[in-house]
Amino acid sequence: NAPARAASPALVLAIIALVIAALAVGATVLGPRVGGAVGGYGPGMMGGGYGPGMMGGSWAGTDGTGAAQPGDAGFVAGTTATPRAIKVIAGPGFSFEPSTIAIARGETVTFEVTTIGPLVHEFMVGPADAVAADRKGTLEVADIGMMQSKSLTYTFDGSGPYAFACHVAGHFEAGMRGSITVVG
Repeated sequence: NAPARAASPALVLAIIALVIAALAVGATVLGPRVGGAVGGYGPGMMGGGYGPGMMGGSWAGTDGTGAAQPGDAGFVAGTTATPRAIKVIAGPGFSFEPSTIAIARGETVTFEVTTIGPLVHEFMVGPADAVAADRKGTLEVADIGMMQSKSLTYTFDGSGPYAFACHVAGHFEAGMRGSITVVG
């Protein structure tokens, strides 16, 4: 057995600098957030809960923008000409934020998916049974690497149920999925 060695101070500083740089890039990609929660009701590293976190701000509603949601006064549903943008965070680990999203029946939405953390993810969206089964032909974007963003646009023209998931080996089984509620 080789003796255990302490990490050099330079390596520790390099790791800390990398983490800070990743958080800064994440804040730039995600933009400011207000109200709502990320991963629960208490404050978190990404600004969840009722106050700001390390990345400043927090989520509001179910699309991460603070805009009115389906069923709220002032809500404007996305159309094929002007889809509503919903930002989704994949990771860190095996989760999506938000994990539940409300859409209006017939609405067209562009999902802007950004991976936070070192894992590569995918984002599949559509009828819940097709998403759960990883059915071929279900709309998806694959190979979303660390701090990368990819998008896809989907029109919710049925009554649902709808869902989204990551089917990279083991991710769905670890709970990397979410639900979409049709309002109206």
